[in-house]
Amino acid sequence: MFFRGVAFAVLPGMWKGFRQFLLRGNLLELAVAVVIGTAFGAMISALVRDLMTPLIAAIGGNSDFSSLAFTVNSSRFLYGDFLNSVLSFVMVSGAVYFAVVVPMSRLNARRSSGKPPATRPCPDCLSEIPSQARRCAHCTSEVTPVKTLKTGS
Repeated sequence: MFFRGVAFAVLPGMWKGFRQFLLRGNLLELAVAVVIGTAFGAMISALVRDLMTPLIAAIGGNSDFSSLAFTVNSSRFLYGDFLNSVLSFVMVSGAVYFAVVVPMSRLNARRSSGKPPATRPCPDCLSEIPSQARRCAHCTSEVTPVKTLKTGS
């Protein structure tokens, strides 16, 4: 009887904490990413299984690439199915690389294209001042402006 009373007294607080945990932004974003990634992986696997490997098998003269196998001591090794998985992995990795990594690298390169930052700390009072300032607006000390890098023209 005592255990039941303690359990019901603790449950409302536990449910509130659990609900807050589930409704955190990062957890929801991660859940959406996992669902989309799973669907994307299934789509690429279907592309490999239904289009790519039959095309490769037709070139090689075999009607079904995924059924390629060999037997050793009554054990069947499906290396064609393994090759399907490897091809799926390579295609998913390539798609992620070209759809995410390359655009983000270009965006980061464009952001750091030699332009000085908009602000910088004053060497005397450490307050934020514009990069091109010659005098700090807070402590009035003289500072040298950040030189801009000339791009080839």
